[in-house]
Parts: sequence; C-alpha cells; structure tokens
Amino acid sequence: SMLKVTLLGTGGTQPLPERALAAAAVSVGGHNILLDCGEGTQVGLRRYGVSAYRLSAVLLTHYHGDHILGLPGLLQTLGSLNRTEPLTIYGPRGIEAVSRAIMALAGPQAYPVRWQQADAPFTVNELQITPFPLTHRVPCCGYALALPRAGKFDPARARAAGIPIEYWGTLQKGETVGGFTPEQVLGAPRRGLKVVYATDSRPCPAIVDAARNADLLCMDATYADDADLDKAKLYGHATCRETGETAAAAQVRRLWLTHYSAAVSDTAPGLAAARAACPAAVAGYDGLTEELEFDKT
Repeated sequence: SMLKVTLLGTGGTQPLPERALAAAAVSVGGHNILLDCGEGTQVGLRRYGVSAYRLSAVLLTHYHGDHILGLPGLLQTLGSLNRTEPLTIYGPRGIEAVSRAIMALAGPQAYPVRWQQADAPFTVNELQITPFPLTHRVPCCGYALALPRAGKFDPARARAAGIPIEYWGTLQKGETVGGFTPEQVLGAPRRGLKVVYATDSRPCPAIVDAARNADLLCMDATYADDADLDKAKLYGHATCRETGETAAAAQVRRLWLTHYSAAVSDTAPGLAAARAACPAAVAGYDGLTEELEFDKT
C-alpha cells in the first residue's frame, strides 16, 4: 500500500503569489484527507491533482484565519459537485463557535457537515489518526496519521491449519473468513507508515513524542533565522534551526519545513540551519509531494 503527501500551501499569515496559506493533503486508497484549509486551498487541490470530490475529512490545527478561511468556499464547491456523503471536520476545542461562523458563510448544503472536537484518536478509512497538543497562542493540535501494516502471510501455517487456498487472500487482508482468522496465518505486525503534521507551534516534547520514527514530519518553520527567535516565542512559532532539532530528537526519516513567514523569500538559509541537526530536512514549497511506501520486508 502507499500513502501520498502533498503540500498545498506552505505560507503563514499572508499569502504570496507563489505561496498559498497552510494546507496539506494525505491520500491513501483513492481518498484524501485535508490538513488545514487556508486561502487558496481549492486552487492548490486542482493545481496539484488532489480530488476535492474524494475528500474524506478535514483536520484543522487551530482557528486562525490563515488556516481556515478557505473552508466556506471549499464547502460550497463540494455542494456544487453534488456531494451527498457527510464530511467530518475535526479540530481542537472551540470548534462549535467556528462551525457556526463557517456554515453561516458557506450557506446550507445538501450534504451533512459534521464538526468534531479532536480530543481522542479516531480513524478515517485505513488511517489511524492521533491528535496531540501543540504550543501556540490559542488551542492548537497536531495530527499523527498512521497506516498500519499486517504481519507477513505464512503459507506453511495456512496449509497446516487446512485452510482452503481460496481463503488465503481474504485472511492476508486481515479479514476473517470461513471460521478462520488472520491471526492463524499472519506473523507479527510490520512497520507501517506514519506522517505527522505539526503547525503552528513552539518546539515541544509533544511533537517529539508524536513524531518518533515517523516517515515524514511536516512542521512549523516560520522564521528562517534565529535573529527572530524572540518573535517566534512571542507568536508561538519555531525557527528553522529549532524545527531541525525537533525532527532530529524524534529521529524522523524526513522533515518538511512549512508555514514560512511572508518575510522569508529565500528558503535556503533556513534549510541550512535545519539541516545542521536534521540532514533529511527539505524546504517545503507549494506542490511538494511524495509517495511513501512500506519497507521492503
């Protein structure tokens, strides 16, 4: 199986011609999950080939304008695409007031829009999603999205248990069939895939814990230079150096810097600062995408 991540908008506070506001998409099994929905998200979905029609859920980190102002238009577009299935929008505490404001702007829709406080782990399609608290000026949460992977199929055990061959594929998928269970023929679960999205935030232990050994961490890197460290502390953001150090502490396989201040026109110096601690750092940009695959075991 495969999990695809696309950065749709990598800016913070103000959009730029080449940098839309905060949004990312995680795609698995032909369905998409949207993380944040800043201005310009709909353009990004179209530009980078992520289907709005196949949207399963929206995960909001917090309710500052640069993360939610794309929502009313997106909800209207889904209505015009004749969506009928419910859309669930998750977010930290305070979601009721935000839902009223957004729905007043979006207008009545023919499909149900459900608003859900993200205070416990939940699943969307095959993904296990764990919200965790970030350190910002308002209630804010990051999300760890995990795609689990079953153990390896053991044909010898299947034969020994007298399981007909036509059942093997079903059991391999982790489903019970004909009175036989997957546990009878599958080894220990294998390493799955994990993507963590953490913005807006100061560096904090919660990010390190949630992102430990993740395949990809997308994290707030608002300020390129530590000359802006006081500003980062005041506004609840991270500098690129801090983001690299957080990723290194979590031992992630890959780091994408995102949520750049509009004052950052050249991402190279910040990338160098992040790479001092985390060589696997990448300077995020609108349209950056990667397909993550299970390890070859």
